[in-house]
Amino acid sequence: MDQNWSVVHPNAAGIDLGAREHWVAVPADRDPEPVWCFGPSTPELEALADWLKACQITHVAMEATGIYWIPAFQLLERRGLAVTLVNARQIKNVSGRKSDVLDCQWIQRLHTYGLLTGSFRPSDPCCVLRSYMRYRDELIGARSVQIQHMQKALLQMNLQLSVVLSDITGESGRAIIEAILDGERDPVKLASRANCRVKCPTERIAQALVGDYRVEHLFVLRTAWELFHTFESKIAQCDEELARALEQLPDRGQCPSQPLPPRAKGKKINAALRQALYRKLGVDLTAIESIGTTVALTVLTEVGADLSAFKTEKHFCSWLGLSPDHRISGGKVLSRHTRRVINRLSDALRLASTCLENSASALGSYYRRMKARLGPAPAVTATAHKLARIIYRMIKHGEAYVRQGIEQYEIKYRQRRLRGLMRAAAALGFDLVMRSQPPQPVS
Repeated sequence: MDQNWSVVHPNAAGIDLGAREHWVAVPADRDPEPVWCFGPSTPELEALADWLKACQITHVAMEATGIYWIPAFQLLERRGLAVTLVNARQIKNVSGRKSDVLDCQWIQRLHTYGLLTGSFRPSDPCCVLRSYMRYRDELIGARSVQIQHMQKALLQMNLQLSVVLSDITGESGRAIIEAILDGERDPVKLASRANCRVKCPTERIAQALVGDYRVEHLFVLRTAWELFHTFESKIAQCDEELARALEQLPDRGQCPSQPLPPRAKGKKINAALRQALYRKLGVDLTAIESIGTTVALTVLTEVGADLSAFKTEKHFCSWLGLSPDHRISGGKVLSRHTRRVINRLSDALRLASTCLENSASALGSYYRRMKARLGPAPAVTATAHKLARIIYRMIKHGEAYVRQGIEQYEIKYRQRRLRGLMRAAAALGFDLVMRSQPPQPVS
């Protein structure tokens, strides 16, 4: 490496993380032995921090290896060191001679000359909230598995409960399953437990509840039923911890004296959670069509209310993996596909985009136009990209969302097409003349 390069971090160290040992390298003039090996236990990590402090280290770079980096990252950051978490792919892209023992020295050298860029990590309070939110998603997934087990057991007993009820875990479905587990076998009595608001006739429900009650299937049904309630209680406990952690975040906006304006027609949302998210983010993200409290909470937990780490909305969309990743060779674009990233916020925005299929809004019209032009999957990505840009502007600049109807969107879209046609005509040496009246259809 050219030693004449400017040194960006003169007091930099590199750490090669592992499950059983961490190799650490500091500049050669800081210690007679600039490479040391430490264990992963907390006392050894404390000794690692003490050694780095004794060597006058201020910046540390480490690879994002599994979850091994989390204890070391948090401890070193707590000790006042500027820790940079680097994607392993970025280190591999910088060519150089390496060996397993000297990985830490290579990381230290790259970080000294400023060749490593840190991965985004929100503030520590947001990380606490993010841990609860991610574990809540896992609990919901585990609960869904038990619902599938219940459906399978019912079908194996030829109880067509999922045919007559849209949700077997609703009020009517729960009452019927509880009665089955209590020993009730009369289909008429079971059907009478359905709520009066169920559209399916009672006779049809009773006909669907005539089945073959085998012992082994009843055991599976009972076990899945008990686990379903266990996961529900754990989800409720996780919601309580999530609410407590949410209150610990600093407020960016004052609590409005009056309730927030009603949302557009759609699914009802938790008003209290909506108010809390407004205080923490400073803006009302739920005013955007298809954005509910779940997506807004995902924004808060995954990126937080401070987007200063992203210089522009293009950087933000690139981090989400929603912008085109142009592969250019010889001045020719070979590929425009988006990067494959694992990002929960990106997934949430994609799911929110699918809810705009029948929306009578500008975003809904945009989604349908992209779907007709590009296809379903690219349309979802394009709409999620548009939602990400709107969210960035609202949080970064404190802008309020202004709803736009289909009529206004179509007018602006027609004007953009007209300007494009005029530029194309001028480039070819023609003049575009507007008709005073629209053309009449040919009979």
